[in-house]
Amino acid sequence: MDTRLVAGAGGSTAVADAVASVARLVGVLAGVVSRTPAAPSPTDHVADADPLEQLSESCLEGLAALARVEAATAAAKVRLVATYAEAATIIEGPAVSAHEASAREMTVVAEVACVLTIGERAASALLGEAHALTTSLPAVLDALQTGSISWQHARVLAEEITGLSPTDASALEAHFFDPHAPNPARGAAPGELVPSRFRRKVRSWRERNYPDTLEKRHAVSVADRRMEYRPDADGMAWISLYLPGDAACAVWNKATAMARGLQGPEEPRTLSQIRADMAAGLLLGHTGQHLQKLPVPKADVLVTVPVFSLLGLTEEPAELDGYGPIPASMARRLVADGAGSFYRVLVDPRDGAPLEIGRENYRLPESMKRWLRMRDGKCTFPGCSNHTLDNEVDHLTAWQQGGTTGISNLGQACPRHHRLKHRSAWTPTEAAKNEPPGWRSPTGRYYPAEQADWVPPVIPQECLPGPPKFSTGLATFSTGPPTFSSGPPTFSPETASPFEQALLAHVAA
Repeated sequence: MDTRLVAGAGGSTAVADAVASVARLVGVLAGVVSRTPAAPSPTDHVADADPLEQLSESCLEGLAALARVEAATAAAKVRLVATYAEAATIIEGPAVSAHEASAREMTVVAEVACVLTIGERAASALLGEAHALTTSLPAVLDALQTGSISWQHARVLAEEITGLSPTDASALEAHFFDPHAPNPARGAAPGELVPSRFRRKVRSWRERNYPDTLEKRHAVSVADRRMEYRPDADGMAWISLYLPGDAACAVWNKATAMARGLQGPEEPRTLSQIRADMAAGLLLGHTGQHLQKLPVPKADVLVTVPVFSLLGLTEEPAELDGYGPIPASMARRLVADGAGSFYRVLVDPRDGAPLEIGRENYRLPESMKRWLRMRDGKCTFPGCSNHTLDNEVDHLTAWQQGGTTGISNLGQACPRHHRLKHRSAWTPTEAAKNEPPGWRSPTGRYYPAEQADWVPPVIPQECLPGPPKFSTGLATFSTGPPTFSSGPPTFSPETASPFEQALLAHVAA
């Protein structure tokens, strides 16, 4: 019998049962919310229950029913994800090399991530959890499908069986979900515990019964150590380290001790502020200084600043590559103290688009690379947030196939998605001078490009067309819109314009 037919029939049945469970629980929810408190009759002499109490009780019942719907929906998602992964594997057949197997796995993860509009790390975790629940934790998945536990409870079990043999995983599951198991769990049922307390209970039982797996899991986790960066609001961001517990504890204690040593009657900063300043200073090669007094980093960062904001005439936010909007004061400090040089990109003055190079050169000039960083902002693959400094410039239509070295045929891709493009059927679509490319998946789904919303610059009153003229000390020129009697002017990349010379002089002053 064809394996495809067997897998398809089994997967379809499981998915249909999961969807039927969702529909049944939605019917229960609809019945709860459709009940409205009856208005008391004027002839009634006995006071009925308070209508507001009835309404509040129905709301609580509705929340409980909705929680069960959400659990059943999560179970249906698990069934769909697991069935899709199994079907995709069977369709492709056995991989002939490790590279091909890796590319197929990346393709499946990317397809799920794009369909659900989540990051690839989250999609990869979901695929792993779906595989664990459908193959090793059937009782847990059944409890999720009936709404007895939440998705967070199911995730706890899927994560905690990592490293256990199938027999040990079944024993752990039976302890918490089989009342007839030897020495079953006592007290509240799993679904009656908040997920954090349930995780603590599961982990405690696991470590007591299978202590030898801790060393193996720790070794795997050590290999996953990393530093992460997450932009936040108001010109701030988070830096976090994932380290072995002893190292993380030592780092925290060392930073705290150094911060306490700087405290005193004349120190206005709190302990938390000093600790953060100390950590930033150590990473930037300085210690003991206030964060605002640390030298501006000289790293290669791209800051896009509205020209009037740079001159201090407006307070428009600037755009820091890899972060987002930053205050104008921060941008001026970065440009004045940290910029080793100014870069400009040749643009067509009629529409602001960069000038094309054509097929004369395969390699890109630095000006074109910087324009791509400004246009794309990140890896163009859907959901990828990889910053532009790590990305690779790629010809959308290969040079060997007649592709040009121009903005409309170029796109940024991080190393991971650059490999995915060349090893799978994921394909970037056409780009435009001011628009990055979208992507088309192997299943034919199209995902448009992510683009920043353009905001027109703020023009100060003194810079509006007409007199008075705008003076910078080095040059004086009218601020009215330029007019070209014989077409747009020719730009030379070697010579700075008078306005750029004035801008440099203003910043240096």
